[in-house]
Amino acid sequence: VTKLFSCSGFIITLAEGVTLYLLQSVDQTLLSATKERIDFLPHYDTLIKSGMYEYYASEGQNPLPFAFAELIDNSLSATSRNTGIRSIQIKLLFDESQGKPAVAVIDNGRGMTSKQLNNWAVYRLSKFTRQGDFESDHSGYVRPPPVPRSLNSDISYFGVGGKQAVFFIGQSARMISKPADSHDVHELFLSKEDFEKKEKNKEAIYSGYIRNRKPSDSAHITSDDERFLHNLIMEERDKKSFTAVVVTGVQPDHMQYLKNYFNLWTRQLAHIYHYYIHGPKGNETNATMKEAGPFNNIDIEILMFEKGKVPRMVNLREIKDDMQTLYINSAADSFEFKSHVEGEGIVEGIIRYHPFLYDKETYPDDPCFPSRLKDDDDDDDCFVVEKGARGKRHIFECFWNGRLIPYTSVEDFDWCAPPKKRGLAPIECYNRISGALFTNDKFQVSTNKLTFMDLELKLKEKNTLFTRVFNGQEQRMKIDREFALWLKDCHEKYDKQIKFTLFKEIITRTDLTSKRMQSPWATYSAIEWDGKTYRTGQLVKTIKTLPIFYGSILKFFLYGDHDGDVYATGGEVQLALEPQALYDEIKIIPISKLDRAMSEKVVKKYIEDEMARLPDRLSVTWPEGDELLPNEIKLAGTPIGALRIEILNKKGEAMQKLPGTSHGGSKKLLVELKVILHSPVGNKEIISHISQHGGKWPYWFKKMENIHKLGSYTLKLQVVLNESNADTYAGRPLPSKMFKFNIVEGKPEKFSVSLLDPPFRVGVPFNIPLDLQDEFGHPTQLATDIEPILEASGLTLQYEEISKGTNCVIKGVTAKGHVNNYLGKNFNLKVILPGLKEDSQILKIRLLPGPPRQLKVKPDSEILKIENGTSFPFQVEVLDEAGNITAQPKLIVHCKVGYILCILAQASVMALTLIKKCGKDLFCSSCKDVPPVEKTIKLLPSSHVARLQIFSVEGQKAIQIKHQDEINWIAGDVMHNLIFQMYDEGEREIIITSALAEKIKVNWTPRINREQMIQGLLPDVKVPTSVKDVRYCLITFHDDHVSLESAFTVRPLPDEPKHIKCKLKGPNTLQMGEELESEIDVMVTDQYGNQIQTLSASCINSLGVSGNGLDKSNLKTTWQVVKGIRFYPGPPGSKELCFAWREFSDFLRVNLTSGPPVKLHLMDWPELGEPIAVINGRELQKPLIVQLCDQWENPSPEPNVKISLVKASNLKIIPSSQQHKTDENGRANLGVISIHAPRGEHTLQLKASYNRNTLDCPIIKFNVLPDPEKPVCLNVKYDKNASFAAGSTFPDFMVSVISEDSNIIKNINPGRVSMKMWEGQSSGNRVPANVTTLGCSKVKDGKDEGFFYFRDKMVPERVGTYSIQFAFAIDKTNILSSEQIVIEVVANDPVQLLPESVPATPVVSNVRTVASRTLIKDLCLHIKDEYNNRTGNDLVGKIVAAIKSSSEEDTEIPVFQGKVKTIEFPFNRGSAEIVNLVLAENSPGRDSTEYILEFEADLPALAKPLEPYRLSFMFYNDFKKQQQMATLTRERDELSKSIALYRNMFDTTEQLITEMKCKSSETRQSHLKNELKKHQIDIPQTSIVWLFNFLLNLKKSPRRACTLSNYPKDNQDILGKIAHLAQIEDDKAAKVISWHMASDMDCVVTLTTAAARRIFDETQGRQQVLPLDSVYKKTLPDWNRTLPHLRNGRNHFRPIGNPVFARDLLTFPENVEHCQIVFGMLLGDTIIIDNLDAANHYRKEVVKITHCPTLLTREGDRIRSNGKFGGLQNKAPPMDKLRGMVFGAPMPKLYSTLSGQIDLLQQYRTAVVKLHSVNQDLHLQLQSLNTPEMQKRKQELAEQEKSLKLIEEKLGMVIISSQLSLCDSPLSRDSMAQG
Repeated sequence: VTKLFSCSGFIITLAEGVTLYLLQSVDQTLLSATKERIDFLPHYDTLIKSGMYEYYASEGQNPLPFAFAELIDNSLSATSRNTGIRSIQIKLLFDESQGKPAVAVIDNGRGMTSKQLNNWAVYRLSKFTRQGDFESDHSGYVRPPPVPRSLNSDISYFGVGGKQAVFFIGQSARMISKPADSHDVHELFLSKEDFEKKEKNKEAIYSGYIRNRKPSDSAHITSDDERFLHNLIMEERDKKSFTAVVVTGVQPDHMQYLKNYFNLWTRQLAHIYHYYIHGPKGNETNATMKEAGPFNNIDIEILMFEKGKVPRMVNLREIKDDMQTLYINSAADSFEFKSHVEGEGIVEGIIRYHPFLYDKETYPDDPCFPSRLKDDDDDDDCFVVEKGARGKRHIFECFWNGRLIPYTSVEDFDWCAPPKKRGLAPIECYNRISGALFTNDKFQVSTNKLTFMDLELKLKEKNTLFTRVFNGQEQRMKIDREFALWLKDCHEKYDKQIKFTLFKEIITRTDLTSKRMQSPWATYSAIEWDGKTYRTGQLVKTIKTLPIFYGSILKFFLYGDHDGDVYATGGEVQLALEPQALYDEIKIIPISKLDRAMSEKVVKKYIEDEMARLPDRLSVTWPEGDELLPNEIKLAGTPIGALRIEILNKKGEAMQKLPGTSHGGSKKLLVELKVILHSPVGNKEIISHISQHGGKWPYWFKKMENIHKLGSYTLKLQVVLNESNADTYAGRPLPSKMFKFNIVEGKPEKFSVSLLDPPFRVGVPFNIPLDLQDEFGHPTQLATDIEPILEASGLTLQYEEISKGTNCVIKGVTAKGHVNNYLGKNFNLKVILPGLKEDSQILKIRLLPGPPRQLKVKPDSEILKIENGTSFPFQVEVLDEAGNITAQPKLIVHCKVGYILCILAQASVMALTLIKKCGKDLFCSSCKDVPPVEKTIKLLPSSHVARLQIFSVEGQKAIQIKHQDEINWIAGDVMHNLIFQMYDEGEREIIITSALAEKIKVNWTPRINREQMIQGLLPDVKVPTSVKDVRYCLITFHDDHVSLESAFTVRPLPDEPKHIKCKLKGPNTLQMGEELESEIDVMVTDQYGNQIQTLSASCINSLGVSGNGLDKSNLKTTWQVVKGIRFYPGPPGSKELCFAWREFSDFLRVNLTSGPPVKLHLMDWPELGEPIAVINGRELQKPLIVQLCDQWENPSPEPNVKISLVKASNLKIIPSSQQHKTDENGRANLGVISIHAPRGEHTLQLKASYNRNTLDCPIIKFNVLPDPEKPVCLNVKYDKNASFAAGSTFPDFMVSVISEDSNIIKNINPGRVSMKMWEGQSSGNRVPANVTTLGCSKVKDGKDEGFFYFRDKMVPERVGTYSIQFAFAIDKTNILSSEQIVIEVVANDPVQLLPESVPATPVVSNVRTVASRTLIKDLCLHIKDEYNNRTGNDLVGKIVAAIKSSSEEDTEIPVFQGKVKTIEFPFNRGSAEIVNLVLAENSPGRDSTEYILEFEADLPALAKPLEPYRLSFMFYNDFKKQQQMATLTRERDELSKSIALYRNMFDTTEQLITEMKCKSSETRQSHLKNELKKHQIDIPQTSIVWLFNFLLNLKKSPRRACTLSNYPKDNQDILGKIAHLAQIEDDKAAKVISWHMASDMDCVVTLTTAAARRIFDETQGRQQVLPLDSVYKKTLPDWNRTLPHLRNGRNHFRPIGNPVFARDLLTFPENVEHCQIVFGMLLGDTIIIDNLDAANHYRKEVVKITHCPTLLTREGDRIRSNGKFGGLQNKAPPMDKLRGMVFGAPMPKLYSTLSGQIDLLQQYRTAVVKLHSVNQDLHLQLQSLNTPEMQKRKQELAEQEKSLKLIEEKLGMVIISSQLSLCDSPLSRDSMAQG
């Protein structure tokens, strides 16, 4: 036994009455019952496998993100007290070169002490553990106050999740942590391998070591598998506090998942912590401005490092596709509600509506949870209402303390579930909602926060009440009704599920009673709804209408002014009820009441069944015969028998009335009979009867016998309605039947003779037409057996036949007999038709003689003699066959003599004149049946003139000129000796008498010598001068017997050569260096210009060609053609060619043009050998104009040649380089370009080609100079060693704008320079939206021009990192910013002692229980400055706690535990922890009394003591009373807080109104109004727009401008060229002064010689310069000097011509003093005067008294100071000859006046707008004070103050102003703490 004791080494202290048994063996028999002490520690698998089941029961999802969430929960809790950024990083260290895979979760939270780290390792040690030897890492837990969505970061709860997560992810965990007040880092390592080793070595498994080390000390890391830890530990150096969880031994499948599904699981984490990251409202990406909140500082970053790859990094805040973001941003509206469960259990909820838009649902899809799935047991043949948008997903996701509980969701509640009956909104709307529930920690969740325990059960209990939250206020109302109304409103507002197509028109609906809703209504022909298309005419059925309607669609209505296709939630449809035969109604119903489930086939079947009951056809019978068959032909007067009619429906059933309907009563049916005659003028109703049902037969009509009119008939039987006689019902015709028949004429009974066709002639057949009629007078036809009889007295009549068809005619009637004369004779003709009732008719006719049948000629002898040319009469009579003399039109009798016919007359008796010697016969040509009569005539020759001959006498020989002969004669000569002779028919010459001579005419001369004519001589003929003019000569003779003529033609021949002429065949233009393509014709002509063709080719040797510059090398000359014309190179233009032959010559002009282009030439451009100086960014002084030139430098007018610019990459030109084309002159204007390039020389190459040949193009060199006026950066100077204490003043910032030439830009408006400041540090040079903008201070005394000072600017009151940036507004769009200055704002001097969070008012008693005596369990006090920033980190001291009474007379003061009056707590690094401050048991103190717990800081290092922190508490002697009072105290605190908020709101409102009134009084409106009145501007009548337009027109009006390029002002010492320094208003003065100073206009003026020398060097001496520092100023003229003719203010003589000093006409836009020096030196006392006479007069008078300066006249003359004038050198040329070197014209004087007025008006408008805005805001603010809501708040404040007073009376407190003030209330302390 002794051995046993010594081996065991234990000591047992036995209590009294306890017996110790020492056993010899384990299984020995016991004397009595014993107790055996055992240890049963859990296996280490309990820890390392604790999450296996929980995480793998993950409902089909990978649980790894939820394990990470446990570690993030711990980090969120640890960083909950951070005032700055709450940083949480998850690093996936998968780089094999740095060790084995690992996961690190790092936060910048408060860290853990070694004791708290030890407690973390204890499994299931939650934050609520209070007893035992353990101290939780959350000891002194105080439940956080309620916040929206319970986002209190209080989610590290059970002491389980972190351990489960790390051992689910990997095999080991290393915890590294450092609290803020510790200099050491605490490190704990747990691993499965270590547990196994301890078990194997039988060591205590749940024991280990915490390593305490210095930051960044990684000496203990020796394993290569953990090399990455060296870098992690190195990062500890700059961290005040942190915690890092490093998990190693990561499972391979986990690692693959993390790599392959990086986006998926980060998206899940963003979903879990959505509201922590984005705040209570979530990630509203569509919001224009996001509210600043406490959640913007949570940064959860995930980084993955892999070997050889760029690290992947994502911030959960940047993820835009997590489900909550999708829900929030696809929702159109939300419904918020709240529920209180079992006391303190609070559930906040939100339902979001995702509308149907256009053609799809907007409910977001979750890739992890596919939606829109049909149930497996759905029957395809049945109509299934799908879950729609949401699919099978539940409505509500559940959040616990703001984080998602992923495995719990609530499907719905009773009030938001789809109703069993149709509700206010369609059923599909219930599937378009999503929601979220937010609970506080009063609802239980599983230890790994994957599921709720009983959330849904509690919420669905019957006694659970839901209230709607509207505008942040709970409203007690019926939640189901509110939700249904909200859902209906969402459906109507946001759903766009019906697409209206085929727009028709906009109409006004008068069927609506409300006039407001009558228009506009858009009408459509079709809609698309629920995947179906409904169109006009489609058959549909309604639902939920009384009764149910069946109908066809007429149109669709949509309210609003629409045009084209549009989406909407609903509209109305116009239906025609079917069958229309029954209803005949139009209905307008909502589209939503269309039955979408009903097929069109069913509707058609219903309509067909209804239609079968309607009357369908008529049954007609003929009981008495006389049946009328369709299309039958009946004779007039034939009867139509009686009719029997029945009305049948489709079923064949007889009916006499309409079937009854639900829309109208039954109506009787009648049958109407009508007989209608169809005539050409229209239809005529001749019979109409209506029959009712009754009697023997259903319907009956009697026999009809009165139909005798001919034509087409229709017998119509029509069913009509009783009373109305309508033949249609509901737009449908009632049954009818029609018989079409024709009535034709009857048998002939009488006749009449129709009109005959006169005249009637003897022996000529004619026709007699007959009209036959029946008994009714209708025309009819003749029977076949009737033969007519014709009778007439004195005539023999006969006919050929009679036609017996439709037209009866007796044809071929002939009459023969004697008539008195050719006028004819009357006869009575009787026509008889045997067999007719009226068988005869008599008609009168007049019979004329018949056609000719014979000729009767007198005299009767057969042989007659007659001289040719004399007349002989014949009498001829024409007779018909009866011997009657007859006549007829066109009756012609011909006399045929030989072969010549003579038409004599158109009568029966004619005379005939014969003109030939042989005779023949007489005959009538128009009557072939008349035989001719022959007579023999003997004819003798005549003695009259019969022939004429012309002769030309040459000497003694006469040559006959025959008729139409052609005679060639010399052009311009005269034909002499022309004679003529005349002969009769016997060839006897006729002696010419004066009577005959009178009858002879010639056509070549009007004057005829009758004497010569009697002698037989003709007038001379003048031959034409042109060979082209042929003269036609005609001689005529006319008398009573004959007409004779003789003609000949005279053709001119060329005379002797007298001239030479040249003519160019083709264009007269040739290019230089080329031959003329056209040939030149050379002609030799006579004196009249007639070309001589008879010259020989040998004459060509004497043809010569000459011209200026003519190249004769290729000249080819043939007779009459010259080729090969070419000129030597020279100036293009008109060239003259001279052609000479013998003594004759001629000249020809050709146009010589340039040759083909071979090079480009720059127009009006300086020498290209030297670079052109240009300022960077400025435009060139001249446009780039290029000219195509040939090889001889001549301009080549070749159009459309492409020209481009080639440049280096660092040279930028604006407008950008683009191709240009030459115009018709070969020029291309590339425009004025601006150069952007670095400083130095640059080249610009022109490039062009012509006919694939590259042209020789110039290279332009530029010397780019920096722009002294272009800002490129901001220079900021300030004291960089200054400290920035919160709320203090910044050091002075001195800002200057630096130009490209590194000089400071002056003359800048200070308003364009600003200072921007914001919190934080921006990446790059980006400026956030919420910045503070400050203006610069005024410059003192005008010093330091170009510098802008920012003085006395306040440093922000909050500690942190701030960025400052200065900006210069170049224009409205471009801002030049400086580099960002990052400053650290540190805390100011300590002034107060405040707690970290204001505690509730303690209520204690002096009972025995420690908890009831505890004043403070855990309170952290900090030293803060006046702006509530923590400070005093370098202070060391103590905090002394003492209890004081609010009344000085009170002597019973409670004491602390241990009967002490004060307790000291250590103060270190700016804070002190007040822990377990307890009153002494049975401590003195008055019952129900308020005492003050005072904490005073004892800090020796502080010169000024701090104000102590005071905390009121209630003291009671009774425990129960203490509990009651504690409740009242909490109510009192809440009321105090609410009262302070109300008072703060009212104070803020009053302060705002006061500030608005001040702003209203401070506006400059009245001051500016007075200024405008001084300028005589009437504000109501003056239009600033008119002034501005007028000013703009003035500015844009054309003015004289100097086109001479100015020298770049790249230095402030350069003033510019003299031509640009001054302006002259008068045009004449400007011209003469500019000409006078022509040699100086191009001179560049500088301030210094150094600047002038630099320009001289840059231009290599080509630019003349004038430095002003080298001018001798004493000899400069006095600008105030009077003119020479003025002496002591009086005129020495009276000048003429308005003299004035030339310098007085100059105006200087800038640099006035310097310009006066320049022009005083150059112009001197030069005088301008009107004209030369006035100038001479002026000089003559001036020289009498003094020296006369140079005189310039406005007309352009100059008299030099020496008196010399005249000549070209003293006469100014026209303005255009000055080549732009002329002084420009200034702006009109009215321009500056109007500019000032517009500036005043704009200032006045700004002031009025500002005053109006301020007054409007003030008015709205004053109105808001009187709103019911504000009055209600005032009333609530009064009620709360009254309640507070009652509570304090219950607490037994005495209300004293010093005691009860807002400063002592917890809220005030909270407000002070928050700054």
